[in-house]
Amino acid sequence: MVSPRGVRYDDDVDDGRNETPAERADRNWNEVLQELRVLQTGTQILTGFLLALAFQPGFADLNEGQRLLYLTLVVLAALTAIVALAPVALHRVLFRRLAKPRVVAYGHAALVTSLVTVSLVLVGVVAFVFDVVVSDGAAIVASVALGIVIIVLWVIAPVVIRKRHSERVGR
Repeated sequence: MVSPRGVRYDDDVDDGRNETPAERADRNWNEVLQELRVLQTGTQILTGFLLALAFQPGFADLNEGQRLLYLTLVVLAALTAIVALAPVALHRVLFRRLAKPRVVAYGHAALVTSLVTVSLVLVGVVAFVFDVVVSDGAAIVASVALGIVIIVLWVIAPVVIRKRHSERVGR
């Protein structure tokens, strides 16, 4: 579908809703915002946890590898928050410029990127905690196990469900 201004809309699937392209973009933007809220809350909790660790008495006992992992996790957590907030910044810049479909597409890309970075933070935090509390071997086992769970639940299951759904509806 192409707008009167010549902008091609990628979300022109006939899903039975009687909505204009602008209404569809508004609905999709609201869905992106809802997903951003969920992601941002989890990211803020993880970031707060990480930042609080540096001020704990036992932090001085960390070895060089643990400190490097910790600092990497802090940067990844900050990067996740920045990427997750990027669609909001773009929306502010393009507000009232009839660019909602572009904002939605950007928001989708930012959410996928944020899911990748937050998965790295989650796995990293678990590895860090297991390394400090148990051992580096336990950290490897726990982080690999968690990584597998994330891949299964966030990648494989959605792809399988999407494929089955597409076969059912013929798309």
